[in-house]
Amino acid sequence: MNIDSMLRLQISAQTSLERHSKMPSQSTESVMNRFVEFINTGNEDLAREVISPDAVFHAPSHPEPLRGPDGYMEVIGMMRSAFPDVQWTLEETVTEGNTVAARFTMRGTHDGEFFGIPASGNKISVQAMNFYYLADGRIVGERGQPDLLGVMQQIGAVPAP
Repeated sequence: MNIDSMLRLQISAQTSLERHSKMPSQSTESVMNRFVEFINTGNEDLAREVISPDAVFHAPSHPEPLRGPDGYMEVIGMMRSAFPDVQWTLEETVTEGNTVAARFTMRGTHDGEFFGIPASGNKISVQAMNFYYLADGRIVGERGQPDLLGVMQQIGAVPAP
């Protein structure tokens, strides 16, 4: 077997593996678009459509993982109680297999208590980097890393450098 034959065989095997392990990119894009619609509206029906009942979410705001649509609604409720007008903009994604790396911008007005800090009325705009794990057209996991230091600086809880 020569080098060309070996390369063709390797590419063929890799292509077959990718075909069986990836969601179609349109499906991934659709899931992420519906997810953004959910987090920006807090619509529980959308939550149940895009989030698996067995999903596991790791959020820095909670010491233990949150589970399923109700767990995610808890995070959304916490954010909306502090920032009632909060909106997330999906700025970019990178997808590999069933994993999506996503960069968001979160904007809102600090009109409620946030981690014990009373409302300041300050506008915030911070970035978040999250990893989403997808299966069967739904989110089955997330690891989120919002810029909490930026939030705390912008609401006046921590001095800016």
